[in-house]
Amino acid sequence: MKERTEAAEDQENPQGDCFPYPSRMLPWFYANRRDLPWRGATDPYAVWVSEIMLQQTRVETVRDRYVFFMRELPTVQDLACCDDERLMKLWEGLGYYSRARNMKRCAQTVVAEYGGIFPAEKELLRKLPGIGEYTAGAISSIAYGEKNPAIDGNVLRVCARCEGDFTPVDDAGRKRRLYRRLESVYPEEAGDYTQSLMELGALVCLPDVPRCMSCPLQGHCMAEREGWQRDLPVKPRKAEKRTERLNVFILCTPGGILLCKRAEKTVLAGMWQFPNVLREACGGDVAAQLAALGVHEFSVFARAEHTHVFTHLIWAMTAYVVATEDSPRDLLPFAVEDAARDLSLPSAFRWGLALARQYYACQGKGAAADAEKGG
Repeated sequence: MKERTEAAEDQENPQGDCFPYPSRMLPWFYANRRDLPWRGATDPYAVWVSEIMLQQTRVETVRDRYVFFMRELPTVQDLACCDDERLMKLWEGLGYYSRARNMKRCAQTVVAEYGGIFPAEKELLRKLPGIGEYTAGAISSIAYGEKNPAIDGNVLRVCARCEGDFTPVDDAGRKRRLYRRLESVYPEEAGDYTQSLMELGALVCLPDVPRCMSCPLQGHCMAEREGWQRDLPVKPRKAEKRTERLNVFILCTPGGILLCKRAEKTVLAGMWQFPNVLREACGGDVAAQLAALGVHEFSVFARAEHTHVFTHLIWAMTAYVVATEDSPRDLLPFAVEDAARDLSLPSAFRWGLALARQYYACQGKGAAADAEKGG
């Protein structure tokens, strides 16, 4: 870590204006950064994996999954050759499964076109599948020390408050101006500066209740000076989420629960699921819906409600736990614990396993009671 002097700060910040200059950010970062499993990584593959995982997912969720993923797939070559089903299982719990599919495509491109080494140039990184402006900046600065900003939601919030900028954060012109300004002050410690901005947004400059008294920018932040913390950043209005109402059938047979894969070009494409239909299908007649799936002889063991929220969609689900001996051709049987261990069953459906366990547990108790009576 380089020592920074007041003269260095004056050179960076000749007008004493409000901006998260490196001289203000780096000492705080070195003293307060979290001990994260990807922190300190300079392998571009490791940096890339962590950044993709952290998109729209909490750090607490990513910690253990990152360690597990890197242990199973330690190199870009390993990921490029990974079986799709295994990859989905390794990604389980992180959501947004299209990210994992894009990662495999990206890994295959890096192996085929760059000999298994991520390029350092931001322009080349941008051409890889699933890598946008932010991820390219993160890889090039953190892994290669290139002076390329990585602007995510945390950085936008920090800078909007610091500069007192009321331009909506989704304004393309605002992001371009911020990029140029950050680029002009980037220090030799490029990766550390990139991470310091992210870390400040994650630990101190929080969305709802910023911890201004702990901030290294205190006295250099327009929002703190004027009391605008709650007003900034200016966010775009969120689109109202669409709700789909589904009937979900947890079909329990003597051979196990019946599952199928979701169609391509749908939410959770290619993932395993319990068969389901829109609630209004077949006029809302559950027996007719089951018949359409190929289940004709059945009894309903239990019914439950569950809601799953996606970014732009809500599934309001009614689950029917159904006992049947029918085995439709399009549905495959799995033992409950085998499905839990081996299949990429997303959280949108994974809750149904507990209902299936309850059914088989009751069946087991009933069989034991019958055997005892017979004895």
